[in-house]
Amino acid sequence: MIKKRIQLTLFADVNESAAIEDIRKQFNPEQYALIKCHVTLCKEDELEHIEKIIEGLKKLKHNSIVIDFGEATRFSNGKGVLLPAIGDNKDFHSLRAIILQPVIQNIKNASPHITLMHPRNSSCTNELYEEIEKIQLPNKLQFKKISLIEQNLGGKWNTLQEFGLLAI
Repeated sequence: MIKKRIQLTLFADVNESAAIEDIRKQFNPEQYALIKCHVTLCKEDELEHIEKIIEGLKKLKHNSIVIDFGEATRFSNGKGVLLPAIGDNKDFHSLRAIILQPVIQNIKNASPHITLMHPRNSSCTNELYEEIEKIQLPNKLQFKKISLIEQNLGGKWNTLQEFGLLAI
C-alpha cells in the first residue's frame, strides 16, 4: 500500500459543485469521504521537487481559471464516471506549465476532469449511469486557489497549504 501521496489540486467551490457532490455522495460514498470535488492539477509523480514548486507557488501571480465541462462519461471499462473538461483548457495547461517548468523539462499533457465515480471504490452500472445522465450538472466551474494536499495510507486527503489565484 502506498504510504504517503501528495498532489496539487483545484477544489471546486461548494456552491458551484453541489450537484456534483450529490452524485458523488450517493453513488461513490467512499471516494466522497476521502476528498471533495476537485480537478487534479499536478500528480505526485510530478512533484518530486516539491520545495522548489512551493517557492514558485508563493510568488505566483496567475488569474483564477474557469474550466468548461462536457457530459458525464464512463471510463475504465464502464466502472467509473467522470465529467471531462472540454475546449482547449489553455488556462489550465498554462498554470501547469508555470508551476512545473522549473522542475520538469517535458511536462505531460493532462486531461482535466472531475471524477464522479472512481473505479477503485465504486462500479457504475447502466442503470446508475442513466440516473446520472438525468441530473443537471454545471457546465463550468471557476477555481480560485491551488491546494497542496496529502493522503496517508489511503485515508482522507488533507490540505497542507493553499495558494490563492487572482480574481478575474
